[in-house]
Amino acid sequence: MTVLAAAVALLGSLFFAVGAALQQFEAVGADRPRLRVLLRRPRWLLGGAAILVGGGVHVVALGLGPLAVVQPMGVASLLFALPIAATLHGRRPSRRELAAAVVVATGLVGLVLLVPESDGPARLEPGGVLTLLGVSGAAAVLLWAGSRMASPAGRAALLATSSGVLYGSTATLVRVLVDGAWNWWYLLALPVPAVLALMMLQRAYAVGHFGVSFASLQIADPLTAVAFGALLLGEPLPTGVVPVAAAALAAAGTIALARTTPLEARP
Repeated sequence: MTVLAAAVALLGSLFFAVGAALQQFEAVGADRPRLRVLLRRPRWLLGGAAILVGGGVHVVALGLGPLAVVQPMGVASLLFALPIAATLHGRRPSRRELAAAVVVATGLVGLVLLVPESDGPARLEPGGVLTLLGVSGAAAVLLWAGSRMASPAGRAALLATSSGVLYGSTATLVRVLVDGAWNWWYLLALPVPAVLALMMLQRAYAVGHFGVSFASLQIADPLTAVAFGALLLGEPLPTGVVPVAAAALAAAGTIALARTTPLEARP
């Protein structure tokens, strides 16, 4: 069952990769990609459908095997996404680009494996929800503001990190909803960070550095979820120097991607 869970998780990663590559291809080059415009593009919608399928397949994988096996397989989406996106843009990814992606993936796997498992259901008071939305919103705005003064690669990284922070807060809220400790207005709050995260991600994709955007998203999302889990849900944090080394490795790989991934535009 463990081997099957890993295989299913890899399939989910492939769907995520295809979806992200398709959405980036449609968003790239736009000064201000608007959701109402992207929603009228079949290829962008197909990408969204692929991402939803990937999420469903990932849930199936979690039901088949342990988290320690399934979660690292999700990191493979970066390794799948780079060649898929490069093909859409009519090029081949360079060896240096793929090597940088492997470095990012290695760091992410280290982080995922070192995150302590929760030992109970998640509980969050209404005040905690407001803190969650306020902190993630403020961080996202600061990252967005910083992106306006950055180089193209830096802008892609900061916008995708902003999206990852918002997606991380969304994941935290979803955990509370799934565990059943929620009020009805939590459901009204849930779409706020999710929609803002989607908008920020399309802005990151529009810059043209897909590898940088996707890597930054994959790093920021789980780190934010872990931070909110510790801050608001009382969950333990990983300890020791190994998590720091894994995070540094993932960051170093993202910087290498910024230097090796070409600025893309729609043909």
